[in-house]
Amino acid sequence: MKKSFINFILMLVLVISKLGFAAEKLYVGTNAEFQPFEYLENGKIVGFDVDLIEEIAKLMGKEIQWKNIAFDGLLPALQVKKLDIIIAGMTATEERKKFVNFSQTYYEANQMMIVHKENPTVNSFNNLKGHDVGVVLGYTGDIVVSELEGVKIHRYNAVSEAIMALKAQKIEVVVLDSEPAKNYAKQNSELTLIDTDVAKEKYAIAVRKNDKELVEAIDKALNELKANGTYDKLIKKYFLEK
Repeated sequence: MKKSFINFILMLVLVISKLGFAAEKLYVGTNAEFQPFEYLENGKIVGFDVDLIEEIAKLMGKEIQWKNIAFDGLLPALQVKKLDIIIAGMTATEERKKFVNFSQTYYEANQMMIVHKENPTVNSFNNLKGHDVGVVLGYTGDIVVSELEGVKIHRYNAVSEAIMALKAQKIEVVVLDSEPAKNYAKQNSELTLIDTDVAKEKYAIAVRKNDKELVEAIDKALNELKANGTYDKLIKKYFLEK
């Protein structure tokens, strides 16, 4: 009798654990300062990346728990297992690949410059020497501008801070990824864009180095979303020129 009861309890634990795995949460980190990929709307995180990873999670049978943190804190949070996944318009650089696994590319972008219409002192990326240039800490713009000599770099923790400084003409230009740059220029009539061919980059979803099964599941789901038309619908929903 006692043995049968123990066996029953063991079977119950096994069933519960399996159900728990099926409903397992994935802790996903982002930085909701990167419209249209991720941004806050009435206090809720929304955007292309948000919809994309939610659709991926559905196919995987997982539930998403969002964590909105500073961009330069995302990789450390992943390493210490506060996050399972990062989706934040993150470029799959060779340096980052040393520490994390990336999914297949889900979007390609380049850098653009945002300037004030009243003070367009910069007209080319090669003309930044001697100018006050705003970048966001850890973003690709920060990386590429840091490689230039003689640039007065102003680093900000958020895109909104850099844009506010530009609108107040405390800086002369902001270097930022193309799609967010287009959105900020659209929303602020005193700002205008200058296109560049600098830093063509590929956005991908990051997981820990040893989570190979997770990245394989993400890639499988991405392929399915591209095949069934969901990916194209999200592109049309969020991007201005696609």
